[in-house]
Amino acid sequence: MERLIFDESHEMFRASARRFFEAEIGPHSARWREQGFVDRVAFRKAGEAGLLLLWADAKYGGAGIEDFRYEQIIIEENARYGDQCFFATLHSRLVGPYLGKLGNEEQKARLLPGAISGERILGIAMTEPGAGSDLAGMRTRAMRDGDDWVLSGSKTYISNGQIGDCFVVAARTNPEQRYGIGLFIVEDGMRGFRRGRRLKKIGLHAQDTSELFFDEVRVPASNVLGDPAQGFGYLKHFLAEERLVGAVMYVSNASIAFDLTLDWVKERRMFGRALGAFQNTRFRMAQMRAEIDALQAFVDHCVTLHNAGKLSVELAAKAKLLCSELEGRVTDECVQLHGGAGYMEEYRVARMYTDARISRIYAGTSEVMREIIARSIGLDDRKMQ
Repeated sequence: MERLIFDESHEMFRASARRFFEAEIGPHSARWREQGFVDRVAFRKAGEAGLLLLWADAKYGGAGIEDFRYEQIIIEENARYGDQCFFATLHSRLVGPYLGKLGNEEQKARLLPGAISGERILGIAMTEPGAGSDLAGMRTRAMRDGDDWVLSGSKTYISNGQIGDCFVVAARTNPEQRYGIGLFIVEDGMRGFRRGRRLKKIGLHAQDTSELFFDEVRVPASNVLGDPAQGFGYLKHFLAEERLVGAVMYVSNASIAFDLTLDWVKERRMFGRALGAFQNTRFRMAQMRAEIDALQAFVDHCVTLHNAGKLSVELAAKAKLLCSELEGRVTDECVQLHGGAGYMEEYRVARMYTDARISRIYAGTSEVMREIIARSIGLDDRKMQ
């Protein structure tokens, strides 16, 4: 499908990004899956290639590029030629903006250069054993003690949990208020901060996902992000872009699975004919192509709106919902069309199938997305009898 949102400079950047992912990320995928995490050097090489925190100001070492289309290209090229378990975009666009938009000058000067170079790997700690999509239900607390804050609690399912150096941690600062939450920068080496086990997942085997524990971690005032009573609002603000990032990735993955399967049905023979010659195969492939193209156009539209500062929470929820559900349907269909081979881990489509299952859960479940959309059209259970 012809896409009209990119110009020549974007395509030049795409070619450069593709070379990087083909050379520095893709060849290591199998080894990373075996060891359960991405090598730290991958972030340093991405930093050297100028692929991290593109939006950051040049005085910190960034490129000062706010145009989200460049990040869209990084996501697409990493998905196809690198390894989606290399969470460079989580580092750059899901965590980095908390430092860049909420941090004061001292914090940005101290933390952003290392994140841009890939020397300092970022993570964000929101989810808890008893609080996932319901962020207001978190129990990790931060108590004021002089100029410091004392952080106590635990987090789980944290991406980059083992290899990360710096985490933005959400904690309750006012137990009397449901939304009384603050954001705190916890760095490797702080007393009382420790990492739990690396969790075993059914997919994304090269992405380390961990438990984090905070045993009365003393966080200095210099590591508080913004107003310690406004953290919930900050989280809601950044979630729209997080869901757009997800939508870009999910529709890319669906397209990749489709392409792998298209090659397969052209070459695989059954009863003396190519699998793709059967009407059932042709119709199923046609349906998938149509749905992928339609949602790609929608995602590109959302990116255009985001660049203009007009992407709403509701529209981001629609993109996240539709694209994650599409990815699940397409990868399932592609496994079916591969037959027994689709169940073998040596085939990429099998790994994509298990990797895709989390897409309908993290960054807000499909059920939460539907709730956001329903409320936006006037079906708010809190206001209805």
